[in-house]
Amino acid sequence: MQYFNLPDPGEGLVEAEIVTWRVAVGDEIKVNDVVVEVETSKSLVELPSPFAGTVTELLVEEGATVDVGTPIIAVDDGSGAASPAPAGSGQADGDEAAAPNLVGYGVKKSGTSRRQRRAAAPPAVPAEESASRAQAQVQGSFDPATQVSRKAEEVAPLRAEPAASGGEPLPTPGRGPSEPTSERGPVLAKPPTRLLAKQLGVDLATVTGTGDGGIITRADVERAAASAPSAPTPDALSLSKGDTPTGLSEERIPVKGVRKLTAEAMVRSAFTAPHVTEWVEVDVTATMELLDRLRQRRDLAEVRLTPLVLVASAVCRALRRNPDLNARWEETADGAEIVRVGQVDLGIAADTPRGLVVPKIRAADRLGLVELADALTALVRTAREGRTPPADLAGGTFTITNVGVFGVDGGTPILNPGESGILCIGAINRRPWVVGTGAEERIEPRWVTTLSVSFDHRVVDGAEGSQFLSDVALMLSDPAMGVLL
Repeated sequence: MQYFNLPDPGEGLVEAEIVTWRVAVGDEIKVNDVVVEVETSKSLVELPSPFAGTVTELLVEEGATVDVGTPIIAVDDGSGAASPAPAGSGQADGDEAAAPNLVGYGVKKSGTSRRQRRAAAPPAVPAEESASRAQAQVQGSFDPATQVSRKAEEVAPLRAEPAASGGEPLPTPGRGPSEPTSERGPVLAKPPTRLLAKQLGVDLATVTGTGDGGIITRADVERAAASAPSAPTPDALSLSKGDTPTGLSEERIPVKGVRKLTAEAMVRSAFTAPHVTEWVEVDVTATMELLDRLRQRRDLAEVRLTPLVLVASAVCRALRRNPDLNARWEETADGAEIVRVGQVDLGIAADTPRGLVVPKIRAADRLGLVELADALTALVRTAREGRTPPADLAGGTFTITNVGVFGVDGGTPILNPGESGILCIGAINRRPWVVGTGAEERIEPRWVTTLSVSFDHRVVDGAEGSQFLSDVALMLSDPAMGVLL
């Protein structure tokens, strides 16, 4: 029997959510057959099996989030030897060398696999307790409550004293009258079931398991939650801080996946890099007219040309003149360094069903307009499908975010960690605009947008940040100027 532990799909990730099992119990699989689809904090990843054989058990339910190194599936490889693998460990010592090293699973942590110490004279353990311990080991979980309960059972006879009257023992110190006793033994439940119980507020010590060997199942937890008495309705006049008025519902959404990564990155950036934001309103009528002419060309009929493509092209040109916005700040043992990068790895903020992600176009400054348009199309499509490889979400040098697609006029974007600049594009709308000079000055409707740039003031001076924004605005107001810049 082989146990497949959740690997690190890349980029040093520590946990992932089981999204879809591609196999079922009883299926025959081969090495490198995809068995499960997991969602990391960055993307959806398909994991191939390093073993061949028959699937005997799916150890984690869909929707559960597990740590890297946790056993997720059991495969009978025909060896006939069962070798349960605890969470956080690698394969058993005898199987580790034979396990294939799959590409993209990250570096194997040498400190996570240890040989169990062999006791000189192991104490006799009842068969039922031995089975319970083995089950808990296969689940890869450690239940502190079980250990405390077991300790309480051991010391209870020593602490119990005859009562002053009635001949009954005094209550054990530390145990309240309403707390359940530990006579029923350890609580047996898989990690997803424990998570569900925590979310529903069910005490597993009060639930009777109906699964094999007394294991508590999801159905047991749901029944316990349904039969629990409802909380009394609070009086609207006596509500204290934090109470919920009658009829007001709340929804609690666990912070994980893309949302968790985004939150951590934004906090780290906002409280690390000193942000400066500048903005300018630009008449982009000439750019919109150029876009219409390009779309009418037959040889470009299959190319998806958008204002974002022309903005990205202008940004790449402007970064050549203002390289510090394509640099990063690095702390070193001797102080700090500003690292200028030789190419533009352009990040495009994309709104997806999974949340905000920022995939990268490598060497975007070396691409022609058509190549840049094709790269943008493929990037957005892959991101919305959740198929962006983790490596394509890291290592950017500059980012563009387009809030104009939501009808927003502008914003003050936060830098992606490790970058020194980000450009925000607002909505492109028809507005009254003063054109001409002198006697020919007049007001007419024009296509206008707001551009804003945030930059790291440790790396970029105000003059260079302003010059970058001015260069982008100039190329969008007069695309022919891009040839000169």
